[in-house]
Amino acid sequence: MNPDDGDDRSEAICGAEAGSASAPGEPLEWRFAQVFGERAAGEDVQEVDIISAIEFDRSGGHLATGDRGGRVVLFERTYAQDNASRRELERQDAPITRHPEFRYKTEFQSHEPEFDYLKSLEIEEKINKIRWCQTSNNSLSLLSTNDKTIKYWKVQEKKVKHIAVMNLDNSRSVGNGTTSSASTSSSRSLLPNGGCSDKSSCLNSDILFPPGGFPSLRLPVVMTSQDVNPVARCRCVYAHAHDYHINSISNNSDGETFISADDLRINLWNLEINSQSFNIVDVKPANMEDLTEVITCAEFHPNHCNTLAYSSSKGSIRLIDLRQSALCDNHSKIFEEHEAPGSRSFFTEIIASISDVKFSRDGRYILSRDYMTLKLWDVNMDSGPVSTFQVHEHLRPKLCDLYENDSIFDKFECCLSGDGLHVATGSYGNLFRVFGCTPGSTEVTTLEASRNPMRRQIVNPTRPTRTLTSLARGVRRGGENQGVDANGNSFDFSTKLLHLAWHPTSNSIACAAANSLYMYYA
Repeated sequence: MNPDDGDDRSEAICGAEAGSASAPGEPLEWRFAQVFGERAAGEDVQEVDIISAIEFDRSGGHLATGDRGGRVVLFERTYAQDNASRRELERQDAPITRHPEFRYKTEFQSHEPEFDYLKSLEIEEKINKIRWCQTSNNSLSLLSTNDKTIKYWKVQEKKVKHIAVMNLDNSRSVGNGTTSSASTSSSRSLLPNGGCSDKSSCLNSDILFPPGGFPSLRLPVVMTSQDVNPVARCRCVYAHAHDYHINSISNNSDGETFISADDLRINLWNLEINSQSFNIVDVKPANMEDLTEVITCAEFHPNHCNTLAYSSSKGSIRLIDLRQSALCDNHSKIFEEHEAPGSRSFFTEIIASISDVKFSRDGRYILSRDYMTLKLWDVNMDSGPVSTFQVHEHLRPKLCDLYENDSIFDKFECCLSGDGLHVATGSYGNLFRVFGCTPGSTEVTTLEASRNPMRRQIVNPTRPTRTLTSLARGVRRGGENQGVDANGNSFDFSTKLLHLAWHPTSNSIACAAANSLYMYYA
């Protein structure tokens, strides 16, 4: 499958999918679509097989996952009546209403475990983030990173080559094809052009020579077949630029640059230059004892190449403009929600830490995820979030237990639908929640990463619970689950759904439950 053809198809059916999606205000009815790597009951999961990153490309024609073993697996979209030509489908006026389905394309080893001898530090091969780059020359390009090293990969379909027009006919060889020496005697009668008068003394008794030998020798020819195989090649390696673990990478809309962020710095790279990067944000104090917050995530604006946002462990999001100065110490806007008086506790700052930020497709909104909530921000209004969605409010009385087992430090990701009408994020027990974010919407859906996603469906409240943040046009929703799931079972904190992604052009979600990739559509 040609990658460009996939992009064209995605654009062609985008309108059909948008038309078949639920109208604004209608709750989405989610259904199971497919699963890759489903484990059998009682089967143990290998640590290296656990998925650690998921990302759709911009067209939705391809999906990439990374795991803790340093591997990147690519999936490509399949289309209805794939064997029929596009012209035939247009002539038949065949409606395209199927949900996105994907098939395995290829996989490759992106990172290997390393050891930093200067710092006596082991560097895991685990893939932290994957980001798709702009495609060119019928190939796929993406960035992948572990804690220290970023790699730029190009995946291209190449035709299979084989050698033909051989002098010897191996078609009648027997056994496993290995050669055997029939005799080591020097008294062999050789004929011109490779013949042998004494068949018992030939070097290989499996190869048959014509009587009298070959009249002439031919040079083997390398033949190119019509079969194609995807081949991954590492184009560039960006290393030795971060003293701390890389937590995020993000491509710029200019198609030429990208950023990488660790706890204290954000660096700007050119895709074609790996020998240098430019430090654009540095929050490291002169004295490390004065350090009060760290960078947790960074993301470029989807349309404006000069704008990016980064979040901190104190729950704030800063918007910076690269045109202001080379080192962006000062932000152009800051988005943060001030805590209510008297509500501070030991866990306040821990649960306020933002683990993920995403821009909406048009760049108008920013979605952030902290430990307890999702927040939707309007980039034009920094007084407070537009909406606040409670993900697992019932865990608030258990924060002490979560702190003891380190679950309170789990980093959950979030995602927005392509039309900006819904948001989603994960929770414990392999659950994830989808919220409607249109004005007045009370839609809250809880799904389980299994073949029966509605097994733990929870009854939604009839109206949102309004809080003090409603004064800033904020709405809190989703706090109806009190302590246990619908079956009365307490959550297992060892099963958590950290990674998920929303298809850019249709209501389809891909999410990772340990080593399994589940996909759902509405």
